[in-house]
Amino acid sequence: MHSADRLARMFLLPLFLFVAAFFLLPMVRLVGVAGSGPNGMAEYLAILTNPRHFATLVATLLLSAAVTAATLAIGTVVALFLARNRFFGRPLLVSLLTLPLAFPGVVVGFMVILLAGRQGLLAGLSMGLGLGRWVFAYSMAGLFAGYVYFSLPRVLVTLMAAVEKLDPALEEAARSLGAGRTQVLRDVTLPGIAPALMASGAIAFATAMGAFGTAFTLATRIDVLAMTIYTEFTLNANFATAAALSIALGLITWVVLALARNLAGSGVAAAG
Repeated sequence: MHSADRLARMFLLPLFLFVAAFFLLPMVRLVGVAGSGPNGMAEYLAILTNPRHFATLVATLLLSAAVTAATLAIGTVVALFLARNRFFGRPLLVSLLTLPLAFPGVVVGFMVILLAGRQGLLAGLSMGLGLGRWVFAYSMAGLFAGYVYFSLPRVLVTLMAAVEKLDPALEEAARSLGAGRTQVLRDVTLPGIAPALMASGAIAFATAMGAFGTAFTLATRIDVLAMTIYTEFTLNANFATAAALSIALGLITWVVLALARNLAGSGVAAAG
């Protein structure tokens, strides 16, 4: 037996204990709590039959999909520009664009309030122009802005790396054959970075589905799954519903991540 194989087997037991302690046992406990309520295991169906919980689920899915689409659109444009252009101050600009990675969700929510809250920058500007008070921080629009700000650096870093690895000769060959910029982007560039798009999009979706700090900071008229779970657990002491909602959120996010991983893997294989 090779020394590398022996070393790998030595770590199997600690790895198994770690997975059991921090993943399997909590998940089993969560499933048990979800089935301990008055509805039993039918608590999962109650999520779909309860109008408020179902509306919250749909709103969270739509918000996460919108955040993912907006983040990918902005991130792709910025990544293409930064990866293809070298100019004075570029490293500083890249550092500033990745600055939100250092902020927790609560800080992002606070920044949205400073921008679009009742006493925020936009409210003062609109009042000064006689257009009334512009306030959207405490709504889905504010949460959307916060999630995009929070997710953009994660998408941008991945896409920049993918664009820089893309062979420029492929685009040059397409242009030599008479393809315009739009055709090159559609037929060469985007397919070339498709695995990175899917992977980063899945990360953005998962982040928006489960993010809590920003929603908690802005939660005046916001009803998303993370906030509903918090409310059921802390205010209503409804542990079964909170556990069932948690499992539903985790399963949806896991399915999206698994699909993105499989699609990105096949895309990589096809490209090779």
